[in-house]
Amino acid sequence: MSNKIPENLKYTQDHDWISIDGNIITLGITDFAQAALGDIVFIELPEVGRSLARGDTFGVVESVKTVADIHAPMSGKIIEVNNDLDGQPDLCNKNPYGTWLVKIQVASTNDLKNLMDANKYTEFCANAH
Repeated sequence: MSNKIPENLKYTQDHDWISIDGNIITLGITDFAQAALGDIVFIELPEVGRSLARGDTFGVVESVKTVADIHAPMSGKIIEVNNDLDGQPDLCNKNPYGTWLVKIQVASTNDLKNLMDANKYTEFCANAH
């Protein structure tokens, strides 16, 4: 695993990265996640406009090894999906921190307190064997 965990992002226990711009979050999968998954062959993303509650499953990442659900880190509404992943799901392997999955307009920024910073996420990954 690469030790390059960007300081400017937040992280979930599901190994998602999140960038925050006001009440809009952009979500992708971390380098740790893509390394654990292996070669990603398919990504299923939700429809734009779908409302999510924190913890809802809203998509799937399929790799040669396994299938992993994508969960909403906070409540909100899908406002954009990365259509580039339709034909190129392996972008998540090649550039995990440069490839986003969805953008969510969050209902409340209170759920941000449940996210880890880069240091806590580094520690979390070190213990995730």
